[in-house]
Amino acid sequence: MTELTTRASSINRALDQIGDKWCLLILQEVFWGIHSFSAILQETGISRGVLSDRLKWLQDHDCLRRRGAGRNTSYHLTRKSVDLYHNALMAVVWEDRYFDTPAIQAVHLVHRSCGKPCTPRMECAHCHRDVDGREVEYHPGPGATRDVRDKKVRRRSSLSVDDVPSARSVYRNLINLIGDRWTANVIALAFHGLHRYEEFHRELPVATNILSDRMRFLVEEGIFETRLYQQRPPRHEYHLTAKGWDLFPWFLTVLQWGDRWCDPSGAGRPMCLEHTACGETLHGRVVCDVCGGELRAHEVDFTIEAAGQGRAR
Repeated sequence: MTELTTRASSINRALDQIGDKWCLLILQEVFWGIHSFSAILQETGISRGVLSDRLKWLQDHDCLRRRGAGRNTSYHLTRKSVDLYHNALMAVVWEDRYFDTPAIQAVHLVHRSCGKPCTPRMECAHCHRDVDGREVEYHPGPGATRDVRDKKVRRRSSLSVDDVPSARSVYRNLINLIGDRWTANVIALAFHGLHRYEEFHRELPVATNILSDRMRFLVEEGIFETRLYQQRPPRHEYHLTAKGWDLFPWFLTVLQWGDRWCDPSGAGRPMCLEHTACGETLHGRVVCDVCGGELRAHEVDFTIEAAGQGRAR
């Protein structure tokens, strides 16, 4: 496996750890309380070999902890993976906005602090306005350097989200979209104002055929729209649609998780974000839309009726 270097990014670091489609599907099941190898196998539709590989990967990166042995083996969340809770909430919000996913309609969240059903929203921790990626500027942080990354060459999984049997896969369309690190990296770069193919390739030196495939996929999925900027030969820019911009809160949770858990040198965050609406450093908080209190995993009742699983916290 060859290596490449890219500008240091907490999003890239985080996605290199948990951004694979299978890893995201596994973590989603464990969040719902599915812990055994056989149950995860049944609910995700993953082959045994791939499941074994991803479970080991997630353990190696401290995102799952194994307990027991043999038939009594089970897999559980760690402090690191529990900290992805806000990421999961933002995934549910985006999925519900853009897809008619039956499982989403069966999801109910009740914020214990106010006792009310709620819809998560992301706000700026300073000014409490809703976070909009178009109101963000980026500045180098103390950890601004370059990262050495493995140049993975496997293509996007051919598994359709409709083939995942689990009724608890409540943000399966988002997983299908970003469950490939190159696709997710392209979206993340678009938030920085990149529009042209060569700009993406300069920042993300992946093979040209793979990058072209990902750009085409994002247009087909309605995340990008193309705009002609040159007639001869015809060349197009790629611009985020409203559907694409609405992914920003999900990516911000990835960045904040990466800042906390994926800093191998201890140098600090590679990038600082400024919220132009208030002029302060941006920290996104996921809050209850009723009382404004932060939604913490142990303070929210999270149920999904269609799965018949009862209450999960």
